[in-house]
Amino acid sequence: MKYLISIFFLMIVSCSGNCDNISKKFNSYDEAISLVRSTDFSVEEKVDTDSSWIDSIEYYSCDEVSGYLIVNTKKGKSYIHKNVPIQVWNEFKNADSFGRFYNQNIKGNYYLNIN
Repeated sequence: MKYLISIFFLMIVSCSGNCDNISKKFNSYDEAISLVRSTDFSVEEKVDTDSSWIDSIEYYSCDEVSGYLIVNTKKGKSYIHKNVPIQVWNEFKNADSFGRFYNQNIKGNYYLNIN
Protein backbone atom coordinates (compact mmCIF):
# COMPACT_ATOMS: atom_id res chain seq x y z
CA MET A 1 0.00 0.00 0.00
CA LYS A 2 2.83 2.41 0.87
CA TYR A 3 4.36 1.62 -2.51
CA LEU A 4 1.16 2.60 -4.36
CA ILE A 5 0.82 5.80 -2.37
CA SER A 6 4.44 6.70 -3.16
CA ILE A 7 3.91 6.11 -6.88
CA PHE A 8 0.71 8.19 -6.84
CA PHE A 9 2.51 11.04 -5.05
CA LEU A 10 5.41 10.98 -7.53
CA MET A 11 2.96 11.09 -10.45
CA ILE A 12 1.25 14.16 -9.02
CA VAL A 13 4.54 15.94 -8.32
CA SER A 14 5.97 15.11 -11.73
CA CYS A 15 2.86 16.42 -13.48
CA SER A 16 3.00 19.83 -11.90
CA GLY A 17 5.55 22.13 -13.51
CA ASN A 18 7.81 24.73 -12.05
CA CYS A 19 9.49 27.80 -13.46
CA ASP A 20 12.56 25.83 -14.57
CA ASN A 21 10.40 23.95 -17.09
CA ILE A 22 9.35 27.03 -19.07
CA SER A 23 10.87 27.04 -22.54
CA LYS A 24 12.52 29.97 -24.20
CA LYS A 25 10.55 29.12 -27.37
CA PHE A 26 7.29 27.32 -28.03
CA ASN A 27 5.80 25.56 -31.06
CA SER A 28 2.50 27.46 -30.82
CA TYR A 29 0.74 30.10 -28.75
CA ASP A 30 -1.71 27.47 -27.51
CA GLU A 31 1.20 25.32 -26.29
CA ALA A 32 2.72 28.32 -24.51
CA ILE A 33 -0.55 29.25 -22.82
CA SER A 34 -1.15 25.66 -21.71
CA LEU A 35 2.36 25.28 -20.30
CA VAL A 36 2.24 28.63 -18.49
CA ARG A 37 -1.13 27.80 -16.92
CA SER A 38 0.12 24.39 -15.74
CA THR A 39 3.31 25.72 -14.15
CA ASP A 40 3.68 26.75 -10.51
CA PHE A 41 4.61 30.42 -10.20
CA SER A 42 5.18 32.59 -7.14
CA VAL A 43 2.68 35.09 -8.61
CA GLU A 44 -0.51 33.81 -10.28
CA GLU A 45 -3.34 36.30 -10.71
CA LYS A 46 -6.46 36.48 -12.82
CA VAL A 47 -8.75 39.48 -13.19
CA ASP A 48 -12.16 39.43 -14.85
CA THR A 49 -12.77 42.71 -16.64
CA ASP A 50 -15.71 44.87 -17.60
CA SER A 51 -14.10 45.61 -20.96
CA SER A 52 -16.10 45.43 -24.17
CA TRP A 53 -13.54 43.08 -25.78
CA ILE A 54 -11.26 41.75 -22.99
CA ASP A 55 -12.92 39.04 -20.92
CA SER A 56 -10.10 38.45 -18.43
CA ILE A 57 -6.38 38.96 -17.91
CA GLU A 58 -3.91 36.60 -16.25
CA TYR A 59 -0.41 37.18 -14.95
CA TYR A 60 2.25 34.62 -13.99
CA SER A 61 5.70 35.42 -12.58
CA CYS A 62 8.52 33.32 -11.11
CA ASP A 63 10.65 36.17 -9.82
CA GLU A 64 8.04 38.87 -9.06
CA VAL A 65 9.92 41.17 -11.45
CA SER A 66 8.51 40.17 -14.85
CA GLY A 67 6.31 37.42 -16.20
CA TYR A 68 3.77 36.12 -18.67
CA LEU A 69 0.56 37.99 -19.42
CA ILE A 70 -2.42 36.27 -21.02
CA VAL A 71 -5.24 38.41 -22.39
CA ASN A 72 -8.49 36.51 -23.02
CA THR A 73 -11.00 38.17 -25.34
CA LYS A 74 -14.78 37.96 -25.35
CA LYS A 75 -14.55 36.18 -28.74
CA GLY A 76 -12.53 33.32 -27.19
CA LYS A 77 -9.09 34.30 -28.49
CA SER A 78 -6.13 34.52 -26.11
CA TYR A 79 -2.95 36.54 -26.52
CA ILE A 80 0.20 35.76 -24.53
CA HIS A 81 3.04 38.15 -23.81
CA LYS A 82 6.43 37.47 -22.20
CA ASN A 83 8.69 39.56 -19.94
CA VAL A 84 5.90 41.90 -18.87
CA PRO A 85 7.13 43.82 -15.81
CA ILE A 86 5.04 43.29 -12.68
CA GLN A 87 4.64 47.08 -12.48
CA VAL A 88 2.95 47.05 -15.91
CA TRP A 89 0.71 44.20 -14.69
CA ASN A 90 -0.29 46.17 -11.58
CA GLU A 91 -1.14 49.22 -13.70
CA PHE A 92 -3.04 47.09 -16.24
CA LYS A 93 -5.24 45.31 -13.70
CA ASN A 94 -6.16 48.69 -12.18
CA ALA A 95 -6.65 50.58 -15.45
CA ASP A 96 -9.80 52.58 -16.12
CA SER A 97 -9.85 51.21 -19.67
CA PHE A 98 -8.32 47.76 -20.19
CA GLY A 99 -8.45 48.03 -23.98
CA ARG A 100 -6.80 51.43 -24.07
CA PHE A 101 -4.10 50.37 -21.61
CA TYR A 102 -3.41 47.19 -23.59
CA ASN A 103 -3.09 49.06 -26.90
CA GLN A 104 -0.92 51.84 -25.48
CA ASN A 105 1.36 49.89 -23.14
CA ILE A 106 1.44 46.17 -23.96
CA LYS A 107 0.57 45.45 -27.58
CA GLY A 108 3.74 45.46 -29.67
CA ASN A 109 6.03 45.76 -26.64
CA TYR A 110 6.27 42.24 -25.16
CA TYR A 111 6.73 39.31 -27.52
CA LEU A 112 6.67 35.57 -27.06
CA ASN A 113 8.85 33.61 -29.51
CA ILE A 114 7.25 30.76 -31.43
CA ASN A 115 9.48 28.25 -33.24
